[in-house]
Amino acid sequence: MRILVIEDAEDLADAVIDSLRGLGHAVDWAADGHQADELLRTETYQLIILDVMLPGPDGQTLLRQLRRRGDQTPVLVTTARSQIDTKIHLLDLGADDYIVKPFDLRELEARCRALLRRSHGMASSEAVFGNLAFDAAGRTAAIDGRPLDLSAREFRLLELFLGNLGRVLTRTALIEQLFDLEQAVTPNAVEMSVSRLRRKLEGASVVIRTVHGVGYVGEKQNAD
Repeated sequence: MRILVIEDAEDLADAVIDSLRGLGHAVDWAADGHQADELLRTETYQLIILDVMLPGPDGQTLLRQLRRRGDQTPVLVTTARSQIDTKIHLLDLGADDYIVKPFDLRELEARCRALLRRSHGMASSEAVFGNLAFDAAGRTAAIDGRPLDLSAREFRLLELFLGNLGRVLTRTALIEQLFDLEQAVTPNAVEMSVSRLRRKLEGASVVIRTVHGVGYVGEKQNAD
């Protein structure tokens, strides 16, 4: 989904961002506490990856301010401090999870998936919607056992619709969750992505319906 990485070490930030973008997520980056605070106050994210040690307001300050504003966005804290007292303090401040540096990017990806599943009320990465099987961790989807050939963006778009069945998603909301701030988005980018995904979902129990003038809605069809 749309993720904010707050990390002052550029090499590490680049590695994390490349990894997450490779999975189809839209990712923004803040290199210090001031930049992060501005983004957190003006943009909407589905996940925040937050380093503790930052120039300007540090990670603990940002986390405390975020929760005091009533913002419940899942936060995964990255820290070089492995002491149990530090971990307890971060969790008490409102962190949803933490990972100790140095970490394996595969573990980071798994923790991100777990937090995103939790925010969507999903206990597992695997789900079945009629004849459509979806596996967020394995990055696979299949209709009647037939694997779908989906690009990273199409996969995340399908994940969005499946996580919001029956709920209208506006074009603006889809743009915000599929594209990061650095990407130039053409007016018909979402329409093209939805159109391609629709073609690949032919015969599936889930359809994507256009709500004219508003956006799109994913709906599960009842079996005949």
